Amino acid sequence: MDIKLRIEQKTDVSTPKRPDDGPDSRIRIANMNPTAAGSLQFGAGRPRRLAKMTRKAFASRLYYRVCCFALFFLAAAASFNGFYDKWNLRDTLNGSTQGTYLFEPMVDGTAARPFVYRQLLPMLANWIDARIPEQTKDLLFAQSGFHGVPIFERDRAPLLYHLFFSQIAQSNSVVVRDRKYFMRYAIVYVLTFLFAWISVYAMYLAGRSAGYSPAVAALAAVAMILLMPCFMRVGGYFYDYPELAFLALAVWMAYRFNWWWIVPVAALATWNKESFLLFIPTLYPILRRKSSRLSALAGTGVLGICSAVVYFLLRVRYRHNPGQTVQLHFTDHLGYLLSWPGSSYPFEETTYGLTVMIVAFDLLSLVLIVWTVWRGWPKLPQVIQRHGQIAAVINFPLYLFFCVPGEIRDLSMLFVTFFLLLAANLTRWIDEGAGAVARQSA
Repeated sequence: MDIKLRIEQKTDVSTPKRPDDGPDSRIRIANMNPTAAGSLQFGAGRPRRLAKMTRKAFASRLYYRVCCFALFFLAAAASFNGFYDKWNLRDTLNGSTQGTYLFEPMVDGTAARPFVYRQLLPMLANWIDARIPEQTKDLLFAQSGFHGVPIFERDRAPLLYHLFFSQIAQSNSVVVRDRKYFMRYAIVYVLTFLFAWISVYAMYLAGRSAGYSPAVAALAAVAMILLMPCFMRVGGYFYDYPELAFLALAVWMAYRFNWWWIVPVAALATWNKESFLLFIPTLYPILRRKSSRLSALAGTGVLGICSAVVYFLLRVRYRHNPGQTVQLHFTDHLGYLLSWPGSSYPFEETTYGLTVMIVAFDLLSLVLIVWTVWRGWPKLPQVIQRHGQIAAVINFPLYLFFCVPGEIRDLSMLFVTFFLLLAANLTRWIDEGAGAVARQSA
C-alpha cells in the first residue's frame, strides 16, 4: 500500500495539470469530437447557458435602444415645439416679411450679412423644392386649406400631408400662406426638427465617449435639449439646432475617430453657421489624447482651413448683400451690465406655454448655471476641462463684442461643455444616493 501510494504521488508530480485542463477544455473537446459530447455533461450544458445569457443581453440592449429612440424623439419634439411657438422660423417682424434675418430673404439669399451666411438649411430647401413637381406642391398647398378646402376633404389628404404639413397649415404665418414659400417653409421646418433629434443622439454619443454611463448620458442629453428653448432668450433661429448637432458630433468624432473624419462635419457646420470656424481650436485637447502633438496640431489646422474655405466662399457669394460681416454690440453690453440686475432689456416671453416677464441672465438663471459649473467641473475629464477653457476664452470676448445682450444662445461654443457638466452632476447625484443607501443598509 505504501509503495502504491508513492507511485500515485510521483505520477501526480510528474504530470502537472495543464492550464487548458478543466471545464473549458472539456467544452473544446466536446466541440471537436461530437461523440464525446454525451460523456461531458458539464461541458455540454455551459454553451446553452452562455447562449441564453447572450439572448438576454441582446434583448436588454434592444429594449434600451428602443426606449432611447422614443425618449429622444419626444424630447426633441417638445424642444422644437417650444422653439417654434416662441419664434416660428422668424417669419415676420413688425408685420413685415422682409427684414435682416427673416425667413423669406434668407431662402431668397437677400438677407443682410452676417445672417445670410447661414445657408445650409435655406440652400437645402431650395434644392429640394426645385426637384418637387409643381403638381405635388399645388396639391399640398390646396390641402392646407388656404384655398377654402373644407376640413372634411382635408381628412382625405395624402399621408405625407398629415405627417409633415398639418401643423404648418394651422400656423397663422403669412409666409406659410404664400404659395411661393409654402414648400420651402415646410422643408426647413422638418429639417430643423430632424437636427433637433440628431443633436440629442450626438450629445448622447459625446457623453458616452467622455466616460459617462448610458443612463446618465441619455438623461443629460434630454435635459440639454429641453433647455434649448430657455436659452433662446431675445432670439432663436432655425440654424440653432443644426449648430448644436454639429458641435456635439465634432466632439464625439474627435474622441472616437481620426481628425480627417471631422472634415465633412466642419464644412457642413460652417455652412450652417460661420462661428464653427472658431470652435475648431477647442477640439485640440480631445484630438491630442490619442495622437501626437504634431498630429493634433496638423489636424486642427487642416480642419480650420476647410472651415475657412467654406466661410470665404459664402462671403464672396454674398459680398453685395446689405449689412456687415459682424455687428458690434459692445456699448449695448456695457449699458446692459451697468443696469443689471434691473436690466433695461425686460420683455414678455413665452416658453413651453408659460408667459412671464423675464430678464435675460436673471439672477436665478445665473445662480443655477454657476452652481452647475461649480459642482460638476471637478468631475469632468481633463480633456473636456481644457476644451471648455479654450471655448470660454474664445466665446466670452466674442459674445461681449458681437452679440446682442441677453442672447444665451450665442454662448453656443460652451453648450457641449455644459451638457457634460449636467452629466457630471447626474453622476455625482447617483453616486451620493447609492452611498446613502449603502450606509443605511450597513
